[in-house]
Amino acid sequence: MKKTTTLATASLLTSGLVGLSWSASLLANDDFITLASTTSTENSGLFDAIIPTFTDATGIDVRVVAVGTGQAFEIARRGDADSLLVHDTAGEEQFVADGYASERLDVMYNDFVIVGPSDDPADISSSANVAEAFARIAESESPFASRGDDSGTNRAELRLWEGAEVTPQGEWYRELGSGMGPTLNTAAGMNAYTFTDRATWVAFENPQDLTLLFEGDDALFNQYGTLLLSEQKHPHLKHDLAAQWHQWLVSEEGQQAIADFDVNGQQLFFPNAQSSSNTQ
Repeated sequence: MKKTTTLATASLLTSGLVGLSWSASLLANDDFITLASTTSTENSGLFDAIIPTFTDATGIDVRVVAVGTGQAFEIARRGDADSLLVHDTAGEEQFVADGYASERLDVMYNDFVIVGPSDDPADISSSANVAEAFARIAESESPFASRGDDSGTNRAELRLWEGAEVTPQGEWYRELGSGMGPTLNTAAGMNAYTFTDRATWVAFENPQDLTLLFEGDDALFNQYGTLLLSEQKHPHLKHDLAAQWHQWLVSEEGQQAIADFDVNGQQLFFPNAQSSSNTQ
């Protein structure tokens, strides 16, 4: 009987230890946040480079949902992400004004470029500015592949068409509803022009006959921001962990990690957290 009791006790202790181990595992696995962000930050490889540094420093993992900026806003608005990193400053400021985020901070920037067929049928490479480049594409009705997905890139593209006093429509203008990588693939297959962030273009491995044809206009500046989501709107989110990510991105360590990221020796994002910030 004593032996039976001892075995039963051992069994209970073992079960308890397994249970404690399982509970500890659950707690450890809970040390992560869900980040809604853009396809450009994901496709370029930036997150693969900087998230391990953040995780090593804090023990917090970051699980990225890479979508267009419009979709990222919607995910955060529903309370389905703990943090937000996107590139549409006007939209981000409105997001704060609407009460869905308590703070927005500049993190980094790069620029947009126009790529297209190497023979440049619309002759955009000789354009004086980006408005002229867009106007030449429309006038020549050269094929143009647009993301058409309400992303930050797509929003910027539409603003530039408006600045060129062009309403893009017709068979030459293809709205794809795709991320930046698939849009570049389609443009390469169509031998079409497209508008892209530089980081995704540099990391793109299937250019075929596409080449960079227009760059350098101030209107092509591309700012990225991090948003601290509202505790009042969504109290269930991991605000304490998300705040650590938010602050790390603008810290000296986070900014250095961003600056150190390159593809083929080319720096793709330029940290600028210290230059300005917007809070509310």
